[in-house]
Amino acid sequence: MTHSEFAPSRRMFLGLAAAGMATMAARAPARAAQVKTSARVVIIGAGAGGTALVNRLVERLDGAAITIIDARAEHLYQPGLSLVATGLKPASYTVSKTTDWLPKGISYVNEAAAGIDPLTRTVTTSGGQSIGYDYLVVAPGLVLDHGAIEGFSLDLVGTNGIGALYAGPDYAAKTWQAARKFTEEGGVALMTRPTTEMKCAGAPLKHAFLIEDIASRTVGAGKYEIHYTAPQPSLFGVPIVAEKVRMLFGERGIATHMQHNLLSIEPGKKLARFEKSGVDAVTKAEVKSTVELPYDYLHVIPPQRAPDVIRQSGLSWADKWTDQGWVECDQKTMRHLRYPEIFALGDVAGVPKGKTAASVKWQVPVVEDHLVAAIQGKEGTETYNGYTSCPLITRVGRAMLVEFDYQNNLVPSFPGIIAPLEELWISWLMKEVALKATYNAMLRGKA
Repeated sequence: MTHSEFAPSRRMFLGLAAAGMATMAARAPARAAQVKTSARVVIIGAGAGGTALVNRLVERLDGAAITIIDARAEHLYQPGLSLVATGLKPASYTVSKTTDWLPKGISYVNEAAAGIDPLTRTVTTSGGQSIGYDYLVVAPGLVLDHGAIEGFSLDLVGTNGIGALYAGPDYAAKTWQAARKFTEEGGVALMTRPTTEMKCAGAPLKHAFLIEDIASRTVGAGKYEIHYTAPQPSLFGVPIVAEKVRMLFGERGIATHMQHNLLSIEPGKKLARFEKSGVDAVTKAEVKSTVELPYDYLHVIPPQRAPDVIRQSGLSWADKWTDQGWVECDQKTMRHLRYPEIFALGDVAGVPKGKTAASVKWQVPVVEDHLVAAIQGKEGTETYNGYTSCPLITRVGRAMLVEFDYQNNLVPSFPGIIAPLEELWISWLMKEVALKATYNAMLRGKA
């Protein structure tokens, strides 16, 4: 089954997508004047946030010593993993070289950050270097805690009906191997999500929608079941979106098992064990029980946490997300509340929303503004409102472009053109065509 089989009219929309990208580029504000400084700026992480920021800072700061630290040789276009995991893109679609995106005139330390001392303002690396800073931006991404699920290991992905698209391009491709068998033979599919905060909360929903859509065209109705499990009481954090998804799941026959947290799996028996939470009807006390569900295809999304270097540095929140370790910061400025010379960016930031590439696009100018202002002895003026975007794919060739803020308000970028809760071709193309071009522009500091 190929992508072209699902999208015979794709070319008709390329012009529209290109026009949309041109419109977004035209909206990019003029860059501010350069600031002369000898400040030492260190960025931990060369993912979407760190790379976008370093490309902007080299344009803004004249004379600064800018260092970016990251051990990864490859840069991953993570929004593309959901397409790889459903056979719509090859694994190579999401992979490029980290160095391809880094600007000249900076120091690139190709090692992992091993320690952060906010009192002495130093970062130590896995290779033993000690790097001092005047300003630090932490953007290392997050860690997938696969070990939290008993019986699961990444070696299982692609076998025994097990998928895990978050784990990377190769695992996303192996996920499609397992998922494709299900779509061709039928059976029972279990889709999971974790108790923790997670990157792109729409990804589990997209995978469920896409696998159901593909199965409906291959093995056919009546020969498969899709079950969506989640520890949360609702399908999405934004109530109006949750209700829309609930309605679509009902129409498509996707069963839901809310307040089900995946604890363990038995691959040999194709059995998943969940902790089910509920409330006793009489005492109103919370009660928990263990539930076992069989599967032919299981998609695992593990708990997600800040890297150890963050959790051990004293930069994490002390009174919330204590099991996850997200960086304590002001949700409007991304600035650390106890160490004003430190900023958080991207997945690791301890803010109520914002673990998507689209969020990074809006966070980066805010961090840039406040960091450059601090170098000048001033206060920044830009604020991050929690903007998060999720092109929520509901079928191959259809998606809803869901955009919202901290208050769960829908904040559409194209009001009157793209209705956020309608399944549209143009929203699909925003995901499948325009999004990567916009992402690449962001990496270059141009969006």
